Amino acid sequence: MPDLHILYLALGANIGDREQTMNRAIELIEGAVGTVVRRSSFIETEPWGFLSSNRFINAAVCVHTALSPFEVLRATQNIEKQLGRTVKSSGGEYHDRPIDIDILLYDDIHVDTPELCIPHPLMHERDFVMIPLREIMDGEGCIYECKGR
Repeated sequence: MPDLHILYLALGANIGDREQTMNRAIELIEGAVGTVVRRSSFIETEPWGFLSSNRFINAAVCVHTALSPFEVLRATQNIEKQLGRTVKSSGGEYHDRPIDIDILLYDDIHVDTPELCIPHPLMHERDFVMIPLREIMDGEGCIYECKGR
């Protein structure tokens, strides 16, 4: 049996049937990434980093995965495409999107490449990430201490 890693993902959606898309993304994560062992409540938030009249629904999930961080990245990007995301944010320019999946934490490792940064470099600046993340980290078996707690 392969070693399992503890992975935390943030999810957000602000166009289309947001709740249905979020639930479908979690199902697809379960099938392609690993076992979803905890999921937060959905919270509704204002867009961050760009202007839009479309509010977001955000959540976080904790997943036990056998995938490497880069395999998780490829799997989550494929899920985003399956759910209709065609444009990926880059260079600090954000857009409305049917789904966004970000890798927040993966065990206690640090990755810093042009393609992937773990821990997510901006997560502590974003309440829409930290509120759901704290919700699922307050449970038994949490391995991380969030800043600002």
